[in-house]
Amino acid sequence: MSKQSDSSREEQTQEIVFGRTDLPEGWLHIDALDMEAQGIARRPDGKVVFVEGALPFEQVSVNVHRKKNNWEAGVVTAVHHESSQRVKPGCPHFGLHAGACGGCKMQHLEASAQVAVKQRVLEDNLWHLGKVKPENLLRPMEGPSWGYRYRARMSVRYVHKKGEVLIGFHERKSRYVADIKTCRVLPPNISAMLMALRELIFGMDARETVPQIELAQGDTVTALVLRHLEPLTQADQERLRAFAKQHDVQWWLQIKGPDTVKLMDEGGPELSYDLPDFGVHMPFKPTDFTQVNPHINRVLVTRALRLLKPEAQERVIDWFCGLGNFTLPIATTAKEVVGIEGSETLVARSRDNFARNQGMRGAGKPLAPTQFIARNLFEMTPEMLMADGIADKWLIDPPREGAFALAKSLAELHENTELRGQWQFPKRIVYVSCNPATLARDAGLLVHRAGYRCLSAGVINMFAHTAHVESMAVFERID
Repeated sequence: MSKQSDSSREEQTQEIVFGRTDLPEGWLHIDALDMEAQGIARRPDGKVVFVEGALPFEQVSVNVHRKKNNWEAGVVTAVHHESSQRVKPGCPHFGLHAGACGGCKMQHLEASAQVAVKQRVLEDNLWHLGKVKPENLLRPMEGPSWGYRYRARMSVRYVHKKGEVLIGFHERKSRYVADIKTCRVLPPNISAMLMALRELIFGMDARETVPQIELAQGDTVTALVLRHLEPLTQADQERLRAFAKQHDVQWWLQIKGPDTVKLMDEGGPELSYDLPDFGVHMPFKPTDFTQVNPHINRVLVTRALRLLKPEAQERVIDWFCGLGNFTLPIATTAKEVVGIEGSETLVARSRDNFARNQGMRGAGKPLAPTQFIARNLFEMTPEMLMADGIADKWLIDPPREGAFALAKSLAELHENTELRGQWQFPKRIVYVSCNPATLARDAGLLVHRAGYRCLSAGVINMFAHTAHVESMAVFERID
């Protein structure tokens, strides 16, 4: 989770509406949560205070550890009036105590209230950054609150003073690795395996040169990617094989960059997940981008296609298509599909996934003709858009940086009266976002410069108990 910048705090001090009663000296009334799930309060002199560990409508005392001209930051030391939405955290490693794990930020807030906070963050970003107000709010997409995280990068640290190995996420606001015994957001089999993993690495010759273990779990296979800085001894390789057999996992080894990742022993089953609503099977490699939460991903794909409404006579483009998570389901109903992605490697993999699914479906229910194109989508121009972007509908699923070049090119085509008449604009766009700020920026371009209206928007609770906000918005062309 990224640290909130001083500039964003300055902006928030201008946006907060307060409603407080007189309080005993030193107490603060919490009005809301910010984008980092910290309570927001205001002192009698008007100074904003960001309070870690506090919830809306609570009255608290605070230990301030940072002061600026018009804001302060601190940690709650006492809750005098508790929110009705405060709950007991489900994990013993969560909290404000020394050494607490920093992987989650909202376990102390009731699950439905977490979603409401994220919905407010989305709406605030759309309005304050993009001056966009959706005509309708989508029902939030929710799933299991625990055991959902099928992808994770866990830091590994051999601690000389303790004489042990730590594996997990970083401590709250620290670069140290938290000393965790279990993790409830990880799949139960991985949570139960953490201590055995610690013992495994501690017993290896390479215990001081293993900085990371990456988890990738499919529907039936669990893969662990071991990042090692030096070649492994034969004894260490045998230790890994014994662990894999005992715990039913695959080991993948990575000695340098992502292109060096390889399966330790060939011949095992492949990682994959299914999208049963569309009869799609998606093989993947452990370092490929796939959604963290498989339950939410299935709901997300189904909801996205229901909102996009691809029809049998339409051409649809899936921008930032990755492995084809949306592309292949779209190909079950559209006439023609194009998947565009920045990575040549991913384009090759998505072509292979398409071919495999086409072969599995047979002649009765073939996928629509689909092509995959490699393009740098962060350097799109109106001219490139005119060449590649002609379609009835678009689906956009960018990384955190958003799709600025794409939205800007669309806006410039709309504003050029000569070119506008020569090009077919998509009549509907579904935008899936993992960053509400860049979604708001791009939505502002689509609504105020590109000739679209924002029909609806809503949150996707992909990362329960964290402050991370994923969302979806639907745009329709104004005739």
